[in-house]
Order: sequence, then C-alpha cells, then structure tokens
Amino acid sequence: MKNFIIALDGPAGSGKSTIAKIISKRMNLTYLDTGAMYRMVALYVKENRIDDYSAIETHFNNIDMDIVGERFFLNGRDVSEEIRTPEVTKIVSPISAIKCVREKLVKRQREISEGKSVILDGRDIGTVVFPNADLKIFLVASSEERAKRRLEEYQKKGIAQNFSDVLADIKQRDYIDMTRKESPLKKADDAIEIDTTKLSIDEVVDNILDLINRKVGE
Repeated sequence: MKNFIIALDGPAGSGKSTIAKIISKRMNLTYLDTGAMYRMVALYVKENRIDDYSAIETHFNNIDMDIVGERFFLNGRDVSEEIRTPEVTKIVSPISAIKCVREKLVKRQREISEGKSVILDGRDIGTVVFPNADLKIFLVASSEERAKRRLEEYQKKGIAQNFSDVLADIKQRDYIDMTRKESPLKKADDAIEIDTTKLSIDEVVDNILDLINRKVGE
C-alpha cells in the first residue's frame, strides 16, 4: 500500500489503541496514537500546575513531544506510563477541547503522516484530521464494557481504582468529547461502525483486515 490512510475513531475504551497497534504490525503501517499526544499536553499541564487551561497556548513552545515506536517522550523524558494514569485521564478531555490545543496537534499529526501509509486512532481523525482517509472505522462499545476494560488496564499496572469511579469517568469523558465545540467526537458519515462490546480482539482485527483488503482491492 502507498500512502493509505486509515482513520480509527471512537470513545474512550472502545479498543482503538489496542486494535490500531495490531493492525499496524500486520499491515506494516505507521501507527500514530493521537490520544497519547493530547495526554502528553495534559501531563505537562498537571506537572506545571496550570489551572487556567486557556493559558496553555502560551506554554506550547515549552512542550516538546516525540514518539519512538510505542514509547512517548515529553521534553526528552519517557512518560509512556505517566500519561495513562487516572489523574491524567481525568483532565485530558477538557484540555483536548481547547481550540489551540486541537489546532496545533492536528497540524502535527498531518505532518507526521505525510507521505506514509498510516493508521491513526482518536476521536476526530475521520472527521477533521483526515476527512479524506481511505478507510474510516468507528469503534463503539457499551460504557460498562469500556469501564471494565479500563479497570483491567489499571489493575495490570497496579493502580487502585473501583468500577463505579471508572464508569463515571468514562461517561463524563463521553459527554465532554461529544459536546465540545472543537472537533467533537462523532462518527463520520462514511465511517464503518463496529460494536466491540461482545467481540474478541482477534474478531475485531479480522473484521478490519477484511475491510482493508477489500478497500485496497477496489
């Protein structure tokens, strides 16, 4: 494939990152975890105690982000684990809703993807970042199932959380993501929706691989 763009969107916990990583390896595609980019901004805000989110734009010259494989670096420091903590998760949606943050990161995402075959996962890839993507997938799952998955992720990392709190956070993130003014979470008109609630990872991957092969063969 040459310069083939796959947009993989959906709400928190729908399986985007897990699926995108597998697809990228199977199809030899560049994988860009756009959510991690927003999480790095959120971590910078948290660590620098920036309470007024509207002031973030003045700090962008101090935020240097780099992605090496599946590791994420903020100002030269590996923050791959820190950006996945509940504390960062709580603030990433409101920070992602800020216009200047979205504009700067969307620009960066397009620059990274230029001239490559790429799979990107996020919330506005198919609607804003790459509205002309070759294939658009929109993953969904019940809020309860997504909370269960997120809780399992925390448990594997030794982070203490309870189901009700994680479920509440998932629902709050959904609300913020879907109602924000800038690039709200929504399914592109030409995206193919896949409900992952009762599907295994392998089943979702096989489904998407089939869609890719059919698209390439057109």
